[in-house]
Amino acid sequence: MTKNEVRQAREILASLGASPDDLARRDRPLAFVDVVHEGGTFTELFDLMRDWVEEERAPWTVIRKKVRFVGVTSREKTSPKTWRWQQHVPWTGQLPAGAVVNVSLDAYAWSYFGDHQTKLHRTFRPKDWTADIEGPDRDEKTRSALAQAVGVVKIGRSKEGRRSLARAMADEPALAEPWLRSLITHLSRTGGEERR
Repeated sequence: MTKNEVRQAREILASLGASPDDLARRDRPLAFVDVVHEGGTFTELFDLMRDWVEEERAPWTVIRKKVRFVGVTSREKTSPKTWRWQQHVPWTGQLPAGAVVNVSLDAYAWSYFGDHQTKLHRTFRPKDWTADIEGPDRDEKTRSALAQAVGVVKIGRSKEGRRSLARAMADEPALAEPWLRSLITHLSRTGGEERR
């Protein structure tokens, strides 16, 4: 990354409450979520943050406990031979166990979100950080994608939508995990009452 890209990235992170100082003072961890193939974007983000922490002489032992990385991956068969992106990038070893996790989607759903869905924001690679900010296109595909996003939020806020999601999650293999059982219980009880 160039010096300008690093400066701009730090401004963006600071505006989101993710500067080293902000992270050190947080009560709860901050999670970064992305559709992941090989983890390149997360690697760039981690390196950027780690360098910033070092430059600021911020307390890495505290900050490392305040970040989480959630990779949305394509579902594959569970096996010791299954390739998992986080096992092939060395930086994940600098974080506590459980700080880097995956949420897997059906391969078709992952491909839709990762490869085919009309984006409502511009691509945000490092070379684009210093570019003038452009809004979304105004063509029919973009308007349709925006309507779809509004519909998904509406369903997610409805009582039946949340209960339907809870029923679907009850069939997931991760049901053995306490966090998923807790989420299912929360969704079943709250219906559409909460807005965050």
